[in-house]
Amino acid sequence: MQTMVKPQDAVITSLQAWGILILLSLIWGTSYILIKWGLLYFPPTQVASIRLGVSALAFAPFLVYHIRKIKVAQLPLLFLVGLLGTGLPSFLFPAAQQGLNSSLAGILNSLTPLFTLLLGILFFRSKFAWAKTLGILVGLGGAVCLFAFGERAGISGHWTHGLLIVLACLCYGTSSNLVGFHLRGLKAITISSVSFSLVGVPALIYLLLGTDFIHTLQTVPEAWTGLGYITILSLFSTVLAGVIFFQLIQWTSPVFGSTVSYLVPLVSMVWGALDGEVISTIHFAGMGLILAGVYLSKQ
Repeated sequence: MQTMVKPQDAVITSLQAWGILILLSLIWGTSYILIKWGLLYFPPTQVASIRLGVSALAFAPFLVYHIRKIKVAQLPLLFLVGLLGTGLPSFLFPAAQQGLNSSLAGILNSLTPLFTLLLGILFFRSKFAWAKTLGILVGLGGAVCLFAFGERAGISGHWTHGLLIVLACLCYGTSSNLVGFHLRGLKAITISSVSFSLVGVPALIYLLLGTDFIHTLQTVPEAWTGLGYITILSLFSTVLAGVIFFQLIQWTSPVFGSTVSYLVPLVSMVWGALDGEVISTIHFAGMGLILAGVYLSKQ
């Protein structure tokens, strides 16, 4: 892989690029086990609200500077990007993981590149190609395989819990296309800081005024442990990983950056196994089909 020169003339080597990619995979692959642990102390809506609220606070220093670069007419679109790219998925994943294990959540999330492509073809004038269509079908076949095996694949609740992950992937795909086709003139940090604030601040207000979050912290000492897990999730998996990912793309290419899709499920499976989840050949078969679909869709 050839290195790329940034506008600031910074260059990284191939080894450094792969090191950053692996770091990013480790961070994102850990997200699902952190959600699982957070759910031991808080209900799904509070897990999501804490994640969004902490992320908004972390982006606040950037918001002060970058909000000046936003036109008022762009705010509705940025809110939609924040809602679909962060807001709704933050609620969908904890709700889903009440009925499926963390490793399966990580595997199903690999559908995101496929839905990004599918939505791009259907609604955003992306170029149609049979190889890409075949990739989408193969990847969806992998998801169907996992759903079909139900509990043996890690779905302890109703199969609709898995559909919540699929819906989250659709949200991610829509958000990515909105950014790619309508917000190309804005820097990634500008989009992130503003969109996170637009959804994170309301979530934080809801958390503090509309739930028993404060009472739980005051009366259940162990809840601080759960808050710690979700704070790590927010600062690393949401804020830091987002910045690293955009920077990696600037240094290399979107194609290289998208390679993270192949590594994140492996990390989530390792964490699941360490936490006592049963990993079977069904997981590898479903993951293999999904990742094969991702590979074909990039051809």
